[in-house]
Formats: sequence, C-alpha cells, structure tokens
Amino acid sequence: MVVRHASAISRSISASTVLRPIASRRTCLTDILWSASAQAKSAFSTSSSFHTPAVTQHAPYFKGTAVVNGEFKELSLDDFKGKYLVLFFYPLDFTFVCPTEIVAFSDKANEFHDVNCEVVAVSVDSHFSHLAWINTPRKQNGGLGHMNITLLSDITKQISRDYGVLLESAGIALRSALGRSVEETLRLVKAFQFVETHGEVCPANWTPESPTIKPSPTASKEYFEKVHQ
Repeated sequence: MVVRHASAISRSISASTVLRPIASRRTCLTDILWSASAQAKSAFSTSSSFHTPAVTQHAPYFKGTAVVNGEFKELSLDDFKGKYLVLFFYPLDFTFVCPTEIVAFSDKANEFHDVNCEVVAVSVDSHFSHLAWINTPRKQNGGLGHMNITLLSDITKQISRDYGVLLESAGIALRSALGRSVEETLRLVKAFQFVETHGEVCPANWTPESPTIKPSPTASKEYFEKVHQ
C-alpha cells in the first residue's frame, strides 16, 4: 500500500505496505514503513495511533467495489490468496501527483505479475469516481487512461482505518512522500520472496544478482569477506 496527495502537509507523511501469502493461505503483513515530519504529526491525527497492523500479523480483511479492466467488480482480500499484494493508498482522485504514480505502477503491472504479485490502489472515492478518472485521457488534467492495475473504492473509509492510514480529521488516507519509486517497490517484493525461498537475508541495495548473507555469526563472514576484499 502506498499513499499520496497533493496538499503541502500530507507530502511529509509516508506509509508503505506489502502483503505476502503464508502457509495457512491467510495473507500476512511483510513490511510497513512509516515516516512523518513534526509538522504533519501536529497537524493531523490518524487511527493508526490506536491500532496499526504490525509486521507478521495477518493483514486486515477488506472488501469493496473496484474498477478492474474498466468494469465494476466486488473485491476482497480473499481474491489474493497465494499471491503477494502491493496495496497502496492515495487521498483523492483527480489530484496532481497521484496520477503520475498510479500510471507508473500500471505501466509496471506485468513485471509485478511475473513475480506473483498484484497491485491495488485504494482511495476514499467512489468506484464511479475511479471509473471517471480512468476514462479521462492522460493528457487532459492528469487523467489515468487505461489501467493495468485495480482501483478499489474505500468510500466508507473502513479499509483506510483498518490499515492505520486514515486521517480522521480530513477524512482521507495518508500518501507517501513525493517521488516514490515503483522500481524500489518491485525490488522489495523480490527481496521478501528471496528471503522466504532461500533463507538468506538481503543486504542494503540488494538486487537479484547481488550476494546475500547467511544469517548466523559464522556463516555471515563469507559475505563480508567477499564484499570487503
């Protein structure tokens, strides 16, 4: 999940979540990243101060109406059993920074599919608003155009609240800091999958071609000797 909006204050807040499948076929939170400036913290309070989903806990269940391939579809967390899911939040349709990032995720959809990962964008707008935004050309006021990812409506704000990203006073979800990298999100998904598959851990700036670390005091020496020759 990733969050964006064009307002000056919400630019300084970020939240990011990747959901992964587990053996029981219930989806688990793999990673949650939060950062907020002092200005943002003093300006807004969120439901996350009372209940924020924690890493390794089961992801909060959600369901709602989404726009998938230009059609309305009822969607729930159960639809992603056995898959990774990037669930990202943004405050409102027809804003300024949001379409650049939603389009960037859409353009990379096939690369996420290649690693068994789906991408869903969520805001508190209605599914009708989502469809209208998709049907707006990209050259016209930041329209989305054709989408290869799903846009989910959270008009009741319950999904945003359950995931701890709702700005209760403003009634919109948090957004990530400006300049989010879709490539970085994809890299993190691949890193999570590598660790789960191989049992080795990924150092800073890891890529699939990079050496990894055996997580023990003795075995880890192999990595450090190799990279610090």
